[in-house]
Parts: sequence; structure tokens; C-alpha cells
Amino acid sequence: MNSIAATARRASRGSALLALLLLGACSVPMPDKPTRPQHYDLGPPLAAATSAAPIGVALAVDAVSAPATLDGSHILYRLMYEDGAQQPRPYAHARWSMTPPQLVTQRLRAAFAATRPVVELGGGLAPLELRAELDDFTQVFSSPKDSEGVVSLRVTVTAPHARGAERLLGQRTFVVRKPAPSADAPGGVSALRGATDEAVRQALDWVNALPAPR
Repeated sequence: MNSIAATARRASRGSALLALLLLGACSVPMPDKPTRPQHYDLGPPLAAATSAAPIGVALAVDAVSAPATLDGSHILYRLMYEDGAQQPRPYAHARWSMTPPQLVTQRLRAAFAATRPVVELGGGLAPLELRAELDDFTQVFSSPKDSEGVVSLRVTVTAPHARGAERLLGQRTFVVRKPAPSADAPGGVSALRGATDEAVRQALDWVNALPAPR
């Protein structure tokens, strides 16, 4: 009888311990699901990004180049009010759908295609060639609540010669700043979209005003 009673007590203690373990497991919070980054692009080209200039000669537009810092999918910002203003920082949960150079290449080609034939560089089909370098494409914070999108685009236009040489027709840097409507990634995307469209408009008007090559 004593053996049966001892066995019963051990079984009771085991059941109680199991209940405590199950209760403890229920109180432990489950890990959160990983947050997927939101992806952004520049949206459809704005009608204002085109010009009423007459149809011009064909233009070969090269892919926009950029330093390694900008040649990725991260949306970058700078805190000018801190000591680390020279250090671009990426948003943790926001990405571009393509790299900024690819996004700006699309914008440039779409804008110029509204005023003249646009072809790929290297085919020998155009008397004008355009190359562009993206020097800045970041959201810049002057305070925790105030920021702007900054786009710096250097455009070079040349006229290729049959012997392989090129004649420089002009080079110009377009720097545009647009205020961000909010101090976060969506606000930075909106500001960079507006700054890009304005830089493209300025580049479009400048190239269309260049004298045609002889």
C-alpha cells in the first residue's frame, strides 16, 4: 500500500510540474515576424517633366553612373545636425525597387524620348551622346523634423566622330533640393522624386538648347 501511495504522490508531483511548465511556456512571448522592407520607386513620369521643344536629332543616352554608396537599393539619409553628417545612413525598413542610377536613367530616357529619338549608346545611330553621373541622391536632415531630398546630376553631351574621337558640346551639374513632407522614408522618397523630376527638366531644357552638331 505504501508503494502505491508513493507512486501516486510522484505522479501528482509530475502532473503539477508539467502544468507549471506549460503555464510558463504560455507566458513567454512569441518572437515577432521579421518586418519586410517597403519598396519604393519614383512613380510614373510627370507630364511636367517633358518639354514643348521641337523634335531634335537622335540622342544616345548612356546608363547613369554613380559612386558605390549610391549604387544600391538602400534609401539613404544624412543627419547634418550631428557629428556624423558625413556618414550616409540607410533606412532599416525601406528600399528602392531599383538602384538610384537605374531609376534616374529611366527618368532621363523617358523625358528625352518626348522630344527626340532616344537610342542606346554605342550603336552609332545618334549624332549626340549623353552621359550622366549621379553625385548625390539622399535625404538630408537639418533638424530632427526638417529634411529635404537632394539630387546632384552631372550631365555631359558629346558629338562622336567617325574616327572614334568625341567633341565635347557641354557639361553641366544640376543640383536640386526639395523639402520632404515628413521626416521619414516616405517623406524622403517624395522629396527625391520631386528633386529628380526638376533636375531632369533642367537637363532636358539645357540639352535641347545646345546647338546641333555639324
